Amino acid sequence: MGNKITGAEYPLNKIFSSDFVYKIPSYQRPYAWTNEETGVLFDDLYSFYVEQKDKEEDKQDNYFLGSIVLVKKTGDPNSKVIDGQQRLTTLSILFSCLANAFQNEAIKNECKSYVMEPGKLTQGISSQPRLMLREKDQSFFEKYIQKCNIDDLLKIEEAQILESQRNIKVNSEIMKNKIIDNFSDDDSMLRFLQFLLTRCFIVVVYTESEESAFRVFTVMNSRGLNLMTIDIVKSKVIGSIDKKDQQDYTDKWENLEAQTSRNGFNDVFTHTRMIYFKTKPKQNLLKDFDETLLKTIPPKKLIDDVLEPYAEAYTTLVRKQYVSTKNADKINQYLFWLNKIDNSDWMPSAIKFMAEHKYNSDYILWFVRKLERLASFLHVTAKDINKRIDRYKVLLEEMESNPNHSLNDLITSIELSNEEKKEFVEVLNSEIYKLTSKRRNFVILRLNEFVGDGATNFEFEPKILTIEHVLPQTISSGSEWDKLWTDLSEREIWLNKIANLVPLTRKKNSEAQNYDFDKKKDIYFKGKNGTTTYPLTTQVLNEQTWSPDVVAERQKKLIDKFKECWDLTYI
Repeated sequence: MGNKITGAEYPLNKIFSSDFVYKIPSYQRPYAWTNEETGVLFDDLYSFYVEQKDKEEDKQDNYFLGSIVLVKKTGDPNSKVIDGQQRLTTLSILFSCLANAFQNEAIKNECKSYVMEPGKLTQGISSQPRLMLREKDQSFFEKYIQKCNIDDLLKIEEAQILESQRNIKVNSEIMKNKIIDNFSDDDSMLRFLQFLLTRCFIVVVYTESEESAFRVFTVMNSRGLNLMTIDIVKSKVIGSIDKKDQQDYTDKWENLEAQTSRNGFNDVFTHTRMIYFKTKPKQNLLKDFDETLLKTIPPKKLIDDVLEPYAEAYTTLVRKQYVSTKNADKINQYLFWLNKIDNSDWMPSAIKFMAEHKYNSDYILWFVRKLERLASFLHVTAKDINKRIDRYKVLLEEMESNPNHSLNDLITSIELSNEEKKEFVEVLNSEIYKLTSKRRNFVILRLNEFVGDGATNFEFEPKILTIEHVLPQTISSGSEWDKLWTDLSEREIWLNKIANLVPLTRKKNSEAQNYDFDKKKDIYFKGKNGTTTYPLTTQVLNEQTWSPDVVAERQKKLIDKFKECWDLTYI
């Protein structure tokens, strides 16, 4: 019995009911969703709600919030959460913020019941939290979220609480502000709450054995040969082709799959869907293909004129292997940097362009240079997925509306606006070290190539990349640094800016970080053979001193280099 796996789809009014009492095991990571994931979750829910509310009730669709994996016995509400902590916690925050916003006490109390079981004496159900976080966070979560003390939560100084608790606080503020921005009264909030509870669903998969639950989780998140969307689409497409041609097109299909890999070909479908729909999926990928593309594009044409050129373009892009007698190296270097960005939202535009202009290397070079700048802007300024998709949507629409665009009739939406350039420069000129590690490393390595005039090839990156402060984060009283940087406010200004940061190919050394400048250069910043692979670090080695004036001048030069190489001059 312990290995029996049960799965069912439930609306949120059932997910947050006495049927389930969730507990996060101590070995799970802390709550980690940031304002980006939380903002995207609310925006997706709200935009879907707005789309549906004007439809007739029998024509309204449901919203799928994914799946959770539990260790649970049938009939027993106690549920150990193996997968789903982030969604359950964030949805609890949303219900708490809605309860906090309602003026009507009856609705407020009913909304509170979705985060805290009020108890039912007649059924032997005691009052208790519906979700128990890890021990370190539960008392905090219960005090502020499950008892709906949102206003008190937002007054807490973030420096006094754990990172997971800071995430709870920040995400509560995001939810509270979005509720204020989108709803004017109790009635409008109530309609949204009703939508959440009755039309938003989660698939619950549970088993009595923890080992079995982990196996389910692994299979659901694996990249093995489990059935994919492409397998189902393949059967529909090939099955629609005349029998005399089926084998030829089966061979074509399998060649494309071999060329891109199974996961890669699945990605091609995802990007193809975006090229045609230009919006984030509101339903599953298969349904979009089945209801629209497969009904409007004949199966042979879909393979010959869409999937084949798109798969070829995709392969070129991800492998960074554009081939031409002209511009190939420069194009592939831009493709390298595009692939370093932590999302692939740029890919549909690039696939469409590459498929349509693959023999025009001059135009491709112009395009990938502009696209890399646009993608870098969206990445470095931390635009969330909805903002990124909206920005690329404009580009796809222009490419579609002007199919004859060329170097003599350029597409313009790929350009950064004056406001975007200004925002980009402001972020680059800010405390770069405080960005997320992916964004920080991208900025510093990109600048490193700029100052190296493109001569550095990062296809063979070192396994270790450390971003080090030249002026140390901690300065000992009486040290050379203390004498050179006497103004504490000046230290704060420059400490985390890009002028004071260098990339290294060695692990952090807590002792070396506080060396005086000359010793730090000779012992810590140089490689084993007395040199460094990074032009940015070489520049620092050539400085005789590291004073506030030197750093200020260096900051200006580096920002000017960004402006030059990314064409960020604005009015």
